[in-house]
Amino acid sequence: MSPLDFLLERWGSYSRQDAIIWNGETYSYTWLTERVAASETFIQQEKIQPGSVVILEGDFSPNSIAFFLALIKVHCIIVPLTSATRRNHNEFAEIALGEVSIQVDDHDRVSVARLGARRGHPLYEILRTANHPGLVVFSSGSTGKSKAAVHDFVPLLEKFRPIRRSFRTLTFLLFDHLGGLNTLLYILSNGGCVVTVAARTPDKVLEAVERWRVELMPTSPTFLNLILLSGAYERYDLSSIRLVTYGTEPMSESTLKRFCRLLPNVEMLQTYGLSEIGVMRSKSKSSDSLWVKIGGEEFQTRVVDGLLEVKAKSAMLGYLNAPSPFTPDGWLITGDSVEVDGEYVRILGRKSELINVGGEKVYPCEVEGVIQEMEDVADVTVYGEKNPIMGNIVCARVRLKEGAERDKFAARLKQYCRQKLNEFKVPVRVELAESNLHSERFKKERASNLTLAEE
Repeated sequence: MSPLDFLLERWGSYSRQDAIIWNGETYSYTWLTERVAASETFIQQEKIQPGSVVILEGDFSPNSIAFFLALIKVHCIIVPLTSATRRNHNEFAEIALGEVSIQVDDHDRVSVARLGARRGHPLYEILRTANHPGLVVFSSGSTGKSKAAVHDFVPLLEKFRPIRRSFRTLTFLLFDHLGGLNTLLYILSNGGCVVTVAARTPDKVLEAVERWRVELMPTSPTFLNLILLSGAYERYDLSSIRLVTYGTEPMSESTLKRFCRLLPNVEMLQTYGLSEIGVMRSKSKSSDSLWVKIGGEEFQTRVVDGLLEVKAKSAMLGYLNAPSPFTPDGWLITGDSVEVDGEYVRILGRKSELINVGGEKVYPCEVEGVIQEMEDVADVTVYGEKNPIMGNIVCARVRLKEGAERDKFAARLKQYCRQKLNEFKVPVRVELAESNLHSERFKKERASNLTLAEE
């Protein structure tokens, strides 16, 4: 008996529908069912045993998806990796105690390599004893070394049993990201279609939306801002989009409201999830509101000292390379500062990113939202820098739009911010950046380790 059986049985009623669109080709649910079975046979012929730790390198291609599902079916422990983290693959394989590597290249060709003999770990032994498939996902490592979170796939899959709305959905979040895998499983459990993209740029993404009539676009606030800056929304027919979901980082109010004005018929939904607990069900107060209700049957939430805490049935078993972050009674202290309004919360940002200026709290997202209103600004990252008098000062790293006037920009920025913000929130140091201010995952990179000269 496999925890994936309910999904495979459900596909019988979707047999003729599109399951995957990749490189301009369409693959049906019948094709996917047969390919998962063929991948299972391949795994068995390679003598990959239940409980094996398998590094699966690929993206959302037909074979990557089929092997991912087949590895769940045969109760392996899966470590998905993508080209975005290629420089870390050897490190990640060692941390994960990888035994086998299955690589799916850009042409969807599959190769297998042996990495070493089976090694034990207490978390893996829990999965092996229960004969459950597992998942290992690595954090982005934005605040230090990447942590390897180990999940039991059985509770992760439970939330996909209820049948919900079906969408033709773009796979924007990456294959090694819990949000990306959550999107994949949601689509396939509801008879939707996985629409892949060759490159995650505004034009390539919106071109795919137009060509394949995409209805759901999961993305990040940073990428929504890139769409607005690029003007790509004017070059493509986006009338098929019914829902845009955004998460992974706080959204600035200015970006959200501008996007809502441009696409007023699109529902905007803020999502919330962490590598340690999975992705929670959510409901925004309205499309242009940053207030969101999060939770669902599998989750409990509470706010303690202004920080969000979550207890989840789908919580990870633990980290391979770090102590458990859970309280003795099973609550995860997320590190996210929030405001509360009845059933709704507003996520202000990570506590670790909070800038304490002479005892006053400054959340980077608030300042970034104001700076992004300036006509010449393409992108901005706000962070704190230690100061012997104030404790910390606010700093801003700004990328200007092409052709923007650079002379005395820092002075103009400070003047604009003083009209909108308290004086202690106004950036003291400003640097003009030439490169992107986001990671491969389209998430802001805080530059708190840089020493900046005031412009």
